[in-house]
Amino acid sequence: MADYLYELVTPHLASTDSSYPIPSSPEHDATTAQYLNRLPTLSLQALQDTEPQSLAQSSHSTLLSLQALSNRSHKTFISSADHLSNLRISIPQLSRNAQELRDTIPKLDDEAVQFSSKYSRAAENVFLDRRKKVMQLSRNVDRLSDILELPALLSTAVSSAAASGSVSTTYSAALDLYAHIKRLQSLYPDSPLVKDVACQAEDAMKDMATNLITGLRTQNLRLAAAMRTVGWLRRVAPELETLGNDSEGALGALFLICRLANLVSTLEALDPLRELADQEMQRRVRATETKTGASGSWADGHQTEKFLKRYIEIFREQSFAIVSLYKNIFASDQSESELAGAGLRGIDARIKSTPPKAVRKDPLQSLAPALATFPMHLVQLLTDTLRRYLPNVHDKSSRESLLTQVLYCAASLGRLGGDFGMILTELYDNSDEEEDEEEEEENMDYEWEEVTRKHRALAGRLEQLTGGSTNNNNNTTNHPKAAAVRD
Repeated sequence: MADYLYELVTPHLASTDSSYPIPSSPEHDATTAQYLNRLPTLSLQALQDTEPQSLAQSSHSTLLSLQALSNRSHKTFISSADHLSNLRISIPQLSRNAQELRDTIPKLDDEAVQFSSKYSRAAENVFLDRRKKVMQLSRNVDRLSDILELPALLSTAVSSAAASGSVSTTYSAALDLYAHIKRLQSLYPDSPLVKDVACQAEDAMKDMATNLITGLRTQNLRLAAAMRTVGWLRRVAPELETLGNDSEGALGALFLICRLANLVSTLEALDPLRELADQEMQRRVRATETKTGASGSWADGHQTEKFLKRYIEIFREQSFAIVSLYKNIFASDQSESELAGAGLRGIDARIKSTPPKAVRKDPLQSLAPALATFPMHLVQLLTDTLRRYLPNVHDKSSRESLLTQVLYCAASLGRLGGDFGMILTELYDNSDEEEDEEEEEENMDYEWEEVTRKHRALAGRLEQLTGGSTNNNNNTTNHPKAAAVRD
């Protein structure tokens, strides 16, 4: 029934509105089929009266719904229309991209196979090892930077210790850094970085040894400071203990050389007085050559007396301090008699006790301790100065005062096993004066004997005064002149 009605209505629908497509049969449109099935159920009166109004109302309601929908979703419709218009271009582009991807997949597969074979862990690979090293370097960059900073820290510690003088703490930190570097060198002997750091550390240690040796040449070196400095030198330069004498190594000789340099520099401060004494000596020599004023006056040697008095005073203080420091630091286990008797006899005894092969292998090991010959060098400095300048002093009391001061010096050094009083008896031997001064030299020899006699008499009286009680003996010993004379 619906089909017959559809055939009857179709010509009228096509003639009224041609903008809407008309389905070929009602089966293709459910709404049309439902409406055609409803029409036979209506009466003719209803079809003529109420149905047109119902259709108009439904059309108006549908129009309002469409307007509301357009107002609500017009942007979506426009965007959908735009996308729909671009779909004709996008679909061919997608097809071309898919084709390119399909063509690239074999090349990508070849590259993946090449990469897996190149960086495979199944065998040794140079590229993989280099990559591992780079990654390990990246992970350990902080540690490497700390290692690279070690030489700078060590140099800073050494320089700050030399500038501030705080040897104990700063040098201890420097030695700890150096020991850490040596441990790194033992752990990584083939590392070029560690070798370079070790070389820089060795340079810093040389600077530290130089600073310590310079410290041994300072003025007024005390026993505690000297022992600390020598102790640091033993740690900084242990090879010095393997050189020279077995008991002290080369440190003893180095210490004596440094203190001797300090003594020489201290005595060089007397150069202005020495120049005045040289002028007096030149006047004396000219007077001797012209044989005029050979006897001179008491004021001719005044400047020489001042020079010699100050020279002997400095020599006595410094020589006693040098030998005393040396014995306290290096020879605490040796007696004074062993040090005083060390010399050619000690050398002969050591050679006899040493096997012949050892002597031939290293003859320097048979050398005596440095202190065995050092006092002789000191005495040589003093006697040369006295032999040169003492003839300038013509006043008898002034000469006796100087000779007495020399005896005090000899007795002071004699407390440490270095008494040189007998050497002074040859003070005027081998003189360069002419024959007409033989009588003056004999007078000087007589003055020396007289001064020696007075000195011994004074020593005897002091011995009687200080022999009563132990306390008085200790008090007298503490006095430098009394102790020197008593010894």
